[in-house]
Amino acid sequence: MADLSVEDRLPPVYEPLKSRAAVDAFFETPAFEYSPKTSKAFCAAMREALAFQGARSPVLKALYKSEGFSPARVRTERDLAAIPYLFVSALKERDLTTLPYSKIVLELKSSGTSGQRSRMQLDRGSLLRVRRMAWKVFEGLGLTDLERAHDYICFTYDPEVAKDLGTAWTDKLLSGFTKKGEIFYTFRWSKAKNDFYFDIEGAVSALKKFEAAGSLVRLVGFPAFALKLTEEFKKRFGRYPRLNAASTVVTGGGWKTLSNEALDKKVYRVILAGSLGIPVENVRDLFGMVEHGVPYVDCKLGNFHVPNYGRVIARHPGTLEPLGFDKPGLLQFITPYLTSYPSLSVLSSDFGLLRRKCACGLAGPVLELHGRAGVTKLKGCAISAATML
Repeated sequence: MADLSVEDRLPPVYEPLKSRAAVDAFFETPAFEYSPKTSKAFCAAMREALAFQGARSPVLKALYKSEGFSPARVRTERDLAAIPYLFVSALKERDLTTLPYSKIVLELKSSGTSGQRSRMQLDRGSLLRVRRMAWKVFEGLGLTDLERAHDYICFTYDPEVAKDLGTAWTDKLLSGFTKKGEIFYTFRWSKAKNDFYFDIEGAVSALKKFEAAGSLVRLVGFPAFALKLTEEFKKRFGRYPRLNAASTVVTGGGWKTLSNEALDKKVYRVILAGSLGIPVENVRDLFGMVEHGVPYVDCKLGNFHVPNYGRVIARHPGTLEPLGFDKPGLLQFITPYLTSYPSLSVLSSDFGLLRRKCACGLAGPVLELHGRAGVTKLKGCAISAATML
């Protein structure tokens, strides 16, 4: 079965990839090193991935032919804008797996309650690369710790039940970036209701237990639930919790149907940090797409950084011309890690822009999200989760 149980049969994420292929070697470069060397490595990895997929994926083969594109054209960063892209909805509406299904070891889906569901099929090589990439990104941001145990409260679906949900896989993966203590998944399965529910009772109890122990704690998952937990804690105990000051939060998934309750990210960080008794810089957010796989994670200043493993292009919503920096448009996401699914270059429904650099000093551009374009929302995990609040 191509589900989360495959994780138990894979090497630790902190172990380097052993293959010498260009695409594997590239994911051993530092996550936030932007140099002529890493740029050359990115282009080499893209050529390899594009050629591999173009020879096997009927949809990419046809797309390359119609646009007169050859993977050999990708020699420098300037050539990346010429890579043909698929619109994200095509990946939701069609099964576009490149390899035979016998080669697929993990299939991930979003948990939208209705409408289009995202899906991604990963062969072993793609899975090893995306895991390693995530580790390197978090390592580059100082968010890994194999020496000290961390207890976890994960605002997502119990992976023992939700065996193919993207958010369940993500949070299971993230809990492996530190030495593991106790892990509590807040979205529990109800046999009576035949559905998930938000176990606020269990979450409050876990938070109280971790606070009393003075252990390092990491909260992971949808931001609205983290706030809900701290408010419920205060309601029951007359005060907010006070965690070990080295504890951290990594939110992800956005607010979706709770947009009327959404806070500006920088305001949210201050409120949640204050409610937990931890520094503001310890509250980070993560943006990612099941169809793309590259994690875009906050730096200490609360800005999404584009790691070296992907490239983002803002395109004019009318002409689809590349806009460069500081101009908002539809976001195209590019990455070379996939050999099993043709989403090497995806035009998303997300609207945003790129900044050249960040005041934090970390190399590489900053990704600024401005929300979804269009009038029809593409549903995903956070929308389903929001129904539990």
